[in-house]
Amino acid sequence: MSAAALLMTTAPAGEAERLATMLVEQRLAACVQALPVVSTYRWQGAVERADELLLLVKTAPDRADAATDAIAAAHSYEVPEILRFDAGGGLPAYLTWIAAATREIERPPPPATASPAPGPAWIE
Repeated sequence: MSAAALLMTTAPAGEAERLATMLVEQRLAACVQALPVVSTYRWQGAVERADELLLLVKTAPDRADAATDAIAAAHSYEVPEILRFDAGGGLPAYLTWIAAATREIERPPPPATASPAPGPAWIE
């Protein structure tokens, strides 16, 4: 069993919360953690510095591409940082939890309604 981690940054705290909630609600992530960071980077020819939140998104490998697409579509940055790291292992119970948390809940089909057995025509 394996897992994937996506790293991404965002500046507004409200956006971090919105993205994290969206990913977990849509079962694209089992868990999202937010850590404050100071980023130094080159953007449009200038060296920039910004207070950001680093989001660590834990997901199943087969959900990572969909999570990346959802983040890119909902993120306010023109070019959001989204990096994927595949974990080849980990605590088996934790990996099982990640896999389960990123799946739709399977509900059993509703019971079939039993039709009354047709009786002889004269009973009606």
